[in-house]
Amino acid sequence: MSIKHKAKWFRALIFSLLGVFACGGMYAQTVTGTVTSDRDGTPLAGATVLVQGTTTGAFTDDQGKYTVAASGDATLIFSYVGYERQTVAVGGRSEIDVTMLASESTLEEVVVTGYGTQKAKEVTSSITSVKVEDFNKGNVNDPTQLLQGKVAGLAIARPGGDPNAGFNIRLRGISSLGQGSSPLIIIDGVPGASLNSVDPNDIQSIDILKDGSAAAIYGTRASGGVIIITTKKGVPGVSKVDYSGYVALEQIDRTVDILTADEYRNFPGSSDLGSSTDWFDQITRDAVSHVHNVALSGGSGQTQYRVSFNLRNGQGVALNTGFSQLNGRLNLTQRAFNDRLKLNVNLAATSRDSDLGFNDAFRYATIYNPTAPVYAAANDPLVETYDGYFQQILFDYYNPFAILDQNVNQRNDKRLNVNLRADWEIVDGLTIGGFYALQRENDLTAQYFDKQSFWRGADRNGLANRGSNDRYTQVFDATVQYENDFGGLNLKVLGGYSYQNFVNEGFFAEGGNFIADNFTYNNLEASLDFKRGLGTVSSYKNSSELVAFFGRINLSYDDTYYLTASVRQEGSSKFGDNNKWGTFPAVSGGVILSNLFDAGPFDLIKLRAGYGETGNIPNESYLSKLLLGPGSNFFFNGNYVPSGQTRKCLTIINNLRSLRKNTHGKRTSTRRGNHYDLLSSIGLRRISS
Repeated sequence: MSIKHKAKWFRALIFSLLGVFACGGMYAQTVTGTVTSDRDGTPLAGATVLVQGTTTGAFTDDQGKYTVAASGDATLIFSYVGYERQTVAVGGRSEIDVTMLASESTLEEVVVTGYGTQKAKEVTSSITSVKVEDFNKGNVNDPTQLLQGKVAGLAIARPGGDPNAGFNIRLRGISSLGQGSSPLIIIDGVPGASLNSVDPNDIQSIDILKDGSAAAIYGTRASGGVIIITTKKGVPGVSKVDYSGYVALEQIDRTVDILTADEYRNFPGSSDLGSSTDWFDQITRDAVSHVHNVALSGGSGQTQYRVSFNLRNGQGVALNTGFSQLNGRLNLTQRAFNDRLKLNVNLAATSRDSDLGFNDAFRYATIYNPTAPVYAAANDPLVETYDGYFQQILFDYYNPFAILDQNVNQRNDKRLNVNLRADWEIVDGLTIGGFYALQRENDLTAQYFDKQSFWRGADRNGLANRGSNDRYTQVFDATVQYENDFGGLNLKVLGGYSYQNFVNEGFFAEGGNFIADNFTYNNLEASLDFKRGLGTVSSYKNSSELVAFFGRINLSYDDTYYLTASVRQEGSSKFGDNNKWGTFPAVSGGVILSNLFDAGPFDLIKLRAGYGETGNIPNESYLSKLLLGPGSNFFFNGNYVPSGQTRKCLTIINNLRSLRKNTHGKRTSTRRGNHYDLLSSIGLRRISS
């Protein structure tokens, strides 16, 4: 460093120190106080207190209290998201309490409507919004549990206590006889996203589009309703580290009422095997689960972020059941060009290891002899045959404890979701947006049945299988939005294009006859079945595309009269050549009656009506295409020949012959081929679409 640069550095240091000393003398006074909300007087944690004209400031703690150094003639600026900024002169005081006033925009709840938002009072369709403060609390391991009992017409249930079983979701009953009836799930703008990819602690709000006028904007997948999930984001100016965790204990509430050992002995014709065994008690346990969540959030200036990590470990009440799940999520928002450009990045990854157990154990626990022992006696000739478990050689009659204890049933799930969104306000009121999302899912299943498992495995000298299913989805949306006020009339216009690509593939392999049990399912090469041509191998791959054009107009007059109209033109490759496209219109309107007359004790009285058309999409691809495939084998002329799957052929043909709904819900006649052949002798099936 030159002498000249050293001198500059030394002068800068001196001036900095003088500035610090000067500031220290100027802010000799300490100001404390509490910041509360005008709604209910609760303290506001994370509120910003800034000394005007300086960079000196502080944040309020969990009790809403703050401490800041300020001179007696300084001015303090108090700010908090959702509340109006307040400026207060110190005036020589050492204690200043402030009540923040909620801004008008916060008092009017915002509802997600699909490709946009509206104030709750402006909504003219049947939409229910559940915010984070209204979610169910407690032992919640699935996002749908947050909504149980919260939304009229939404039924959420999971029969039994299996922690790995999914929830059945029905919105206003069953909407289809032939295809799926579950609602369309949208997470941060990604339609068809997996619920397993989001942790309940990362969810900010859930909006449910219940009727046709609200859901029609999503076309062929909206007949079961639409559930839109919005995840939490950081708040500029508030840097926080949050931790939450809990430990839960689950116990069997009740079981099937069956005979005890003593009752069974007194039953005429019973067979007393000399023990007293409660089989339900043998195959169940008190399950202990624990959950840990850590989140870092905040931001400054034009950047806001939130990073979260979630660990869930849940035991099932059945032996050898449960899961361990690790989830991570990043939400990042960046603004630029005077806030005209807004960029959003969402990244989520999930890994889940599950022990699935075998539900058949509960069936046999209801019928197995309660006087039978769990383990065979030392002098029992079968003690070495079935790994020491007691077994009676009867048809469809197995020791339920041995089923769970001898065999393995596991699964590993991986989820990866990435989505990027950019919105650019070209001129005041006119915004163009682009959205891209990638979702990758992989399920790896594995089972092994012991060489001495009487239930399964003994008859195959050990049996193992492995399967993998991959699902790959890409989404691209482009939108244009315009909003303007014309006197008392507010106009919002939305237009857009959407493209989604789906690819599904997987394989399955199963073989038996192992030398030892040590490998379980990890070395299928050790199965002698494959060397002898007795192993089973299968694979599949299919893809489909969905394209849509959509538009919506929202009109509001005098903040009293509201009208919404939308239309979606959508096509899917899953439909036949003459039936690929459908149109889904919707219109709804509403009027706030309480603005027209005195509503008395009511804050808001609104009358609304709406109409909309939605559709349903097949679960399978290529239903209208030529199908060729082998079936099972039969012995003919000294050789094994593949036979056609006649039953499946006839099912498909009958579907093609029948009347079915097209994508926009009207009943039309589906085009049918002039002929079909059932070539069972050579193992092929052919259908002309």
